[in-house]
Amino acid sequence: MESALPLVLLLLSSAVLVVAVFRSFNLPPVLGYLLVGAVIGPRALGWLPASETTRHLAEFGVVFLMFTIGLEFSLPRLYAMKRIVFGLGAAQLFGAIAAAMMLAQGFGIGWGAGFALGGILSMSSTAVLSRLLADRLELDSKHGREVMGVLLFQDIAVVPLLILVPALSRPAGELMETLGWATFKAAAVLIVVVFLGQRLMHGWFFVVARRKSSELFVLNVLLITLGLAWFTEQAGLSLALGAFLAGMLISETEYRYQVEEDIKPFRDVLLGLFFVTIGMMLDPATVAREWVWVLLLLTLLLVVKFALTIGISRALGSAPGTALRTGLWLCAGGEFGFVLLAQAGHEGLLAGQAQQVVLAALVMSLVLAPLIVQASDRIVLRFVASEWLVRSMQLTQIAARSMGTDKHAILCGYGRTGQHLARFLDQEGISCMALDLDPERVREAALAGESVTYGDCARRETLVAAGISRAHVLVITFSDRQAALRVLHHARELRPDLPVVVRAAEDSDVERMTAAGATEVVPEALESSAMLATHAMALLGVPMSRVVRRLREMREQHYVLLRGFFHGATDAHESLDEADQPRLRAVVLGDGAQAIGRAVVDLGLDAFGCTVSAVRRRGVRRVESTAPLSAGDVVVLLGPPAALAAAEQSLLSGR
Repeated sequence: MESALPLVLLLLSSAVLVVAVFRSFNLPPVLGYLLVGAVIGPRALGWLPASETTRHLAEFGVVFLMFTIGLEFSLPRLYAMKRIVFGLGAAQLFGAIAAAMMLAQGFGIGWGAGFALGGILSMSSTAVLSRLLADRLELDSKHGREVMGVLLFQDIAVVPLLILVPALSRPAGELMETLGWATFKAAAVLIVVVFLGQRLMHGWFFVVARRKSSELFVLNVLLITLGLAWFTEQAGLSLALGAFLAGMLISETEYRYQVEEDIKPFRDVLLGLFFVTIGMMLDPATVAREWVWVLLLLTLLLVVKFALTIGISRALGSAPGTALRTGLWLCAGGEFGFVLLAQAGHEGLLAGQAQQVVLAALVMSLVLAPLIVQASDRIVLRFVASEWLVRSMQLTQIAARSMGTDKHAILCGYGRTGQHLARFLDQEGISCMALDLDPERVREAALAGESVTYGDCARRETLVAAGISRAHVLVITFSDRQAALRVLHHARELRPDLPVVVRAAEDSDVERMTAAGATEVVPEALESSAMLATHAMALLGVPMSRVVRRLREMREQHYVLLRGFFHGATDAHESLDEADQPRLRAVVLGDGAQAIGRAVVDLGLDAFGCTVSAVRRRGVRRVESTAPLSAGDVVVLLGPPAALAAAEQSLLSGR
C-alpha cells in the first residue's frame, strides 16, 4: 500500500506557505486552501492525485465543521432572533432556491439540479462575515443582527439540504418515496438521539471530567463526534447530520466551551483539507474556456441575492440603509455552498462544465466579499438619502451631549471597564463623554443619567462630534486591536497632541499601539498579575508599605508616565531608602538657559546619572531626542534627587 506521508507533507507545506501569505494581506485563509488545491491538483500541476484517501480526509473536515455548528446551536438564541432567523433567513433561502429553479428551467436544466443550485448559491460565508462584523464593531448594529440571523438560519438549513440533495438524484418516480423515507429516518434518529442522548451526555461527561485528564477529555469528544456520525451514516443519512447532533447535545451541557476550544485545531486543519479538495475540483482550462458563463453566473449571484435580501428586509420593516447594507453583506457565496456543491457533484446533479462554472463563480464571489463589505458604507451613503439624515442625527446627538463639556475625557467603549473608569473620573470631578455601539446598554445607561451615547468611535466624524478638539484625554477601554488602531489613526490626525490611553489584551500589543500613537498602553495580563501579587503578599504578612513599593516599582518599569514621582512634603515620612529612588522633576527653560538650541542627545545628562523622560512644548508632549530645545520648553528629568539637582543646574547655567 502506497504511503500517505508524501501526500500529507505536500499538503502541509503548500498550505502553510499560501495561508501565511493570505494572512499577511488580511485575506480569508479559505481562499488560500482553494488556491493550493487548484494549483497542485490533478487538473493543473498534478502533484496531488484525486484519491479516495484525500476524499475521506476531507469528509472529516465537514464533520467537524457541522459539529461546531451544532455546538453553537441555541434554542434561546433562536427564540430571541426568531423574526430575523425564521423571517428574513427563511425567506432569503427559499427565495434564492426559487429564483435558481426558475433560471435553471430557462436554461433547460432539471428542477432537481435547479433546487441544488439554489441551495448552493443561497449560502453566505459565516466564517468571513462574522469575522468582518467583529473587526468593524458592527455585531450589535441593525444590519449586523440581520446578517447574523440569516447566517444562523443558513447554518441550520444545511442539515436538511444535505439530506435532500442526495434524494434529488433519484428518478422522478422514486423521489417522493426517497424523500419520505429519508425524512422518517432523520426524525427517528433525531428523537432517539435527543431524548436519550441528553440524559446520557450529562452523566457521561461528568464521569470523564472527574478524571481530570485533558487527553481523555479530547478522546471522548472525538469518540462522540465520530461515533454519532457513523451511526447516522449506518442509518442511511449523512455523516454531517450525526456530527451536528453531537454538537447540539454537547451544547446543552456545561462543558460546551471547553469542548469548542479542544476541537478547534482538528476542525480548522481538516476543514482546510476539505477546501483543498474543493480547489482540486477546479479545472483552470475549463474555467478559462467558459469565462463568459462564469462572469454571467457571478453577476446573477451577486445581483439576485442582493435584490432579494433588500426586498425581504424592507418588507419586514427595516430602514432603507439597513436593508441595503444587509444585501451587500450577504450577496456573495459561502463555504457551505462548497459543501453542497461537492455533494451535488458526487450525486451527479451538477457535473462537468456546469460544476466548474458554479465552482469558479463561488470562489470569485468569496474573493469579492471583503471588498464589497469595505465599500458598503460609501455605497449606502451614495444611494440612500435618508442615511445621511440618520447619520447626521446620530452625530448631532453626540455633539449635543458634548457641547457643554470642555477639558473632558472621551471614553471609547462603555462596557464594564468603561463604566468603572467613568465612575473614577466622576469622583474626581472630571467630565467624560462615552461612546458605545450596544444600543441596549446605551439606552439603559442614558436613562440612568450617564453621559453615554450611541456612536462608532472608530469613525472620524464621531470623534469630532464627541468634542475631540476640546478633550484633554482619550481612553480606549476595549481590547479589540484592530478597532483600537483605527481610533488611534483618527485621533492622531485630528489631535496629534491629545494623550491617548489604550487597553490591550496582550503584552505583545504594547509596541504596536505605542508606534500607532498611544501615549500609554495598559496590558490586562500585567495589571491582573500585579493585583494578584499585591493581595497575595498582603495575606502572607508582607508590610503594606513594602507591598505598595513593589507595586510602584513594577509599574515604573512598564509605564513611561509612571517612572519616578514628583516629590512633595507628604512623602517625607517614607523610609530612608526612598531618598535614592528615581524621581521626576520638571525644569522650565527660561530665556537665558544654557540648554536652548541644543538637542537632548547632546546634553550629556547621563554623566549625572539622570535621563530625560519627556519634553513638553506649549502643552504638547515631545520625545524627539534630536530636536533643538527652545525657550519655554519643559524638560522632565528622571533620576535620584542629587542627580536631578546637578542636571537642573547644567540645563540652566551650564555648570
